[in-house]
Amino acid sequence: MTTHLETKFEIKSWDEEPYRELPEGQKLARASVTLTAATPGLTPELAAEASLNMLLHYRADGTSTYLSLMYVEGRLGERTGGFALHGTGTYDGTRARGEFTIVPGSGIGELAGIEGSGASVSTHGDYPFMPFTLDYALG
Repeated sequence: MTTHLETKFEIKSWDEEPYRELPEGQKLARASVTLTAATPGLTPELAAEASLNMLLHYRADGTSTYLSLMYVEGRLGERTGGFALHGTGTYDGTRARGEFTIVPGSGIGELAGIEGSGASVSTHGDYPFMPFTLDYALG
């Protein structure tokens, strides 16, 4: 049975640095982001800390494409543990859109066996929050 969760991660820190300047105003960058999620009153509840690492390609117009790996650790419903998600996304100048998949076999603790996927769509107006949905099943 799949459970649907809608939450928001609060962006606690965002450390981004270019690591290669490319011709015509393009660049490659790395970002390390720290997130906190708390959805009191929602069922199932998520109370977790997350670390998100991204590799980004910026075009000259400021739009970008990125790859990411996120690790979430805390409580999901009545269970505690952690799991990893890998993702891809884009920023079109207005919205950041990301798609995530739980890394098979990454669940630990009471979240061992977790499977599923997630998504995030946000604008600068959402800051410091990142809306996030997660559809998951626990084995």
